[in-house]
Amino acid sequence: MSEISIERLIADIPNGARIAVPTSRSGVAMAASRALIDRGVRDLHLVTIPTAGIQADMLIGTGCVAVAETAGITLDEFGQAGRFVAAVKAGEIRLMDSTCPAIVSGLQAGEKGVPFLPIRGLIGSDLLVNRSDYRVIDNPMAASGDPIVLVPAIVPDIALFHAPMADKFGNVWIGKMRELMTMAHAAKQTLVTVEQIVDGNLMEDELRAPATIPEMFITNVAKAKNGAWPLGLDGCYEADAQALADYANAARSDQGFSAYMAQAPAKAAQ
Repeated sequence: MSEISIERLIADIPNGARIAVPTSRSGVAMAASRALIDRGVRDLHLVTIPTAGIQADMLIGTGCVAVAETAGITLDEFGQAGRFVAAVKAGEIRLMDSTCPAIVSGLQAGEKGVPFLPIRGLIGSDLLVNRSDYRVIDNPMAASGDPIVLVPAIVPDIALFHAPMADKFGNVWIGKMRELMTMAHAAKQTLVTVEQIVDGNLMEDELRAPATIPEMFITNVAKAKNGAWPLGLDGCYEADAQALADYANAARSDQGFSAYMAQAPAKAAQ
């Protein structure tokens, strides 16, 4: 595997791509997201697996996103995701509201290559009114009177995430972040930034192999030291609470967000 830059990693992501990104605790490719913003990508269909935070908020605030398919976008203990809230109120994005189990089930259907998976938790909710792609049928395994919901498969064009390491063959070690494995299996392409690229073969390491995504599921890897900043990366570094608080304050207004993003490259380089 030849080492490439972050800019090259994301260079071929087209406008309108359906991109899956992980929750804030599970290896968010923040450096790659800033590169996407700098490139000026537009009309993304963002699928959060199953929620998201600052990454999604930045992409929405900079006009990169047309559709947000999500079970929630917040800044967790730092409050509301200001640009997401503003965009929804202004009708600037299409919101495909969902739940964590529904999104995970849809992704698992994509991983398995089946058109849908059945779940029960949506029955009685208004999501069935607002999501015409969720279908209610009678359970074919029961005699009658047992409704069940079918959620369609989620097959992202791109899975984008950050991981602790890859090897020179393109295998990617994800540690405890098992949802990244499902994302890579379901997506048409998987683009990964990593803290380091190591010699040897991770698939031959008995301890690391079970938590390693084989290179056959990885499209490209770029090295990005501190690539999840200001979020943390399990086993590598903690989240930068002050930077997240600064962002939350700035994102409450158009002017504050614009000023923050103008300084974002310098902040990321620290």
